[in-house]
Amino acid sequence: MTKNEKNILAITGSSHLLVHSLMLTLPSLMPLIRNEFNVGIDTLGFVVSISALFFGLGAIPAGWLDRYIGKKRLLIIYQVGSSVSALFVAFSSSFYGFVFGLSAMGLFCSIYHPTGLTLISQRLSNVTKGMAVHGMFGSMGSALGPLTAVLIAGLFSWRHSYLFLGLLNAILSIITIILISSRSKNIIKSNKKFDIKTNTPALAYYFITNSFLGMAYYGFTTFMPIHLSTNTNDFLPGISENLKAGLFPTLVFFSGMIGALIGGKVGNKYNKKIAFMVIIIINIPIFFFVGLATNFSLILFSIMLGIVYFSNQPIGNTLVSEFTDNTNRGFIYGLGFFISFGIGSFAAGLSGIVAMEFGVSAVFPFMGILLIPGVGFAWLMHRASYGS
Repeated sequence: MTKNEKNILAITGSSHLLVHSLMLTLPSLMPLIRNEFNVGIDTLGFVVSISALFFGLGAIPAGWLDRYIGKKRLLIIYQVGSSVSALFVAFSSSFYGFVFGLSAMGLFCSIYHPTGLTLISQRLSNVTKGMAVHGMFGSMGSALGPLTAVLIAGLFSWRHSYLFLGLLNAILSIITIILISSRSKNIIKSNKKFDIKTNTPALAYYFITNSFLGMAYYGFTTFMPIHLSTNTNDFLPGISENLKAGLFPTLVFFSGMIGALIGGKVGNKYNKKIAFMVIIIINIPIFFFVGLATNFSLILFSIMLGIVYFSNQPIGNTLVSEFTDNTNRGFIYGLGFFISFGIGSFAAGLSGIVAMEFGVSAVFPFMGILLIPGVGFAWLMHRASYGS
């Protein structure tokens, strides 16, 4: 790997880490924010949906703007914009100001994925390995975000958590300006064969499949902190529920780093389309076990969920690069991200209703059921793909 490739992977990885840290800070702070603004978890579930909707919605224009203003500028816009938005959340004086700041943060964070994924797919020689490392950084952010937020909130307040993450992204924007070249050439001119065009049917089935994965993602990441903190009373009873809400999800998302590494190796060794489908199938029973288990068993099954769920990401992101021509790559990543995370964001609000009606534990079997049709569409994607 060249020095330029290492710089790209370091910047995109750090950006990916901070994206997920910012977007997953709210679930870990729900107990504190709920008390301050005097709202229910169903209301905060819909707040997550609103922020996540913007997180998906802005990805489409971001992917389109790539060819006009360049990936480096888009990265900097994400970093500076999300930094300012996080500061707005930190200093918000009302619940509506808080929601507005989170929505703006979701919008600026939406720029990252189509930009970063396109950068990796075009400027790294080993795309699957690059996607695996990139996924590990995202899982690390998902792990460190909740823990950092809870620790800072315990020492100061929940507002300081957003202040800290906002300042980190401001620093990263300066590093990006210095290290990322605007004039680097693409390593990959096209998809292995110069005459391959976008496989629209396979891509469409992939998007539909990923929308179910996106719904499952928002369902379990939004309510996992509360679920793990309130259903582990007999496991490490000396630790407060607020600390458990940050500590236990951290273990789950750190396990996601292992999943991303495994996914990268599986994607390089086996048929990616079949592997993608098998991963979804394995997720389904684990979601049910997470909903039914308590105490130490709950922690174990949650760690299994982190490993299995996040192993899909490097494979799925590589499949997009294989299904599309190089010209429209940024727009396709943006469209796919909107379908997955924009549409999937509604699961957070829907899960809030399930949690209020049947209890937080019911959210996880519900997410498992949502993945069942995803298996069918993954098979259709395989049938429609090249070489089927």
